[in-house]
Amino acid sequence: MKQIESKYYKMSQIISALNLPDYRYEQVIKAIFTQRIEQFSKMHLLPGNLREVLIQEFGDQVNSIVPIVSKDSRQANKLLFQLSDGERIEAIGLHYKQGWESFCISSQCGCGFGCGFCATGTAGLKRNLTADEITDQLLYFTMKGHKLDSISFMGMGEAFANPHLFDALSILTDTALFNLSQRRITISTIGIIPGIQRLTQDFPQVNLAFSLHSPFEEQRSELMPVNKRYPLGEVMETLDEHIKRTGRRVFIAYILLKGVNDSKKHALAVAQMLHGRGSWKHLYHVDLIPYNATDKTFRHFDISDRKSINEFQDILKKSGIHTTVRTQFGGDISAACGQLYC
Repeated sequence: MKQIESKYYKMSQIISALNLPDYRYEQVIKAIFTQRIEQFSKMHLLPGNLREVLIQEFGDQVNSIVPIVSKDSRQANKLLFQLSDGERIEAIGLHYKQGWESFCISSQCGCGFGCGFCATGTAGLKRNLTADEITDQLLYFTMKGHKLDSISFMGMGEAFANPHLFDALSILTDTALFNLSQRRITISTIGIIPGIQRLTQDFPQVNLAFSLHSPFEEQRSELMPVNKRYPLGEVMETLDEHIKRTGRRVFIAYILLKGVNDSKKHALAVAQMLHGRGSWKHLYHVDLIPYNATDKTFRHFDISDRKSINEFQDILKKSGIHTTVRTQFGGDISAACGQLYC
């Protein structure tokens, strides 16, 4: 395994240091991902000295994070995990009627960008997750027999603000480990331009979602302070370049806030902004997201009514913009977009 900051690389180094054959590493990985053995002490196919060293290095549990609370609704399961230092994060499992399973994971403990409508932003940033803490959220679901049909970095935190993100992506796409296709992974960003650019270069097939929420620079800066550092116009130019270089669709996430950003004026401005992108405008897809109410934010927002949502969508469609209204799961257990808080 190539050198990255992860326990899997450390395992390969331990095996090498013990002068054990390379197939011992393959046995460890098979025990984890195929046999789903959760404790090193129960990997009886391994020699005793290797098991002892692995336990000394990592503890007996393969997974570094511990589930402490689980909440279920009709099609969503929210897990509260405790990390080794006592910090906590949340991850969501979504289960669709067709049998498809999707998982929404966190990249940070909290978030430091302070978007006004987001509960996670109210909590502030505590720290970045390590690559193992990111991927161990999915390891938990894998160990429980779930199929990782798709995953999204839409949980707590801004993924591109975490320098360990790209190591996590290397782990997830490693054919010997999680073996996920890049196209099964979606990263959501509020517009961190260097992160978008690196994704374009290193993981061009990973899906990209951009949180817009207002087409007007001044209002977007008010709702999302990051806009002052990475202005909307510059972000859109970066997204244009991403599309040109990858040929991949970009999703535009737009949370509808009643009386704030759900007017016809906003819809027309979004349509005009995307319609003028050039010959690749058809690769922008707008996901309209009904606001998920939370009492954690400093400012109160209300949910747009169905009439306003339909009118917004109709304006985009008539302008030739691909758009859908996202189906929301887990709002009753505070597991929907913008509600994660711990």
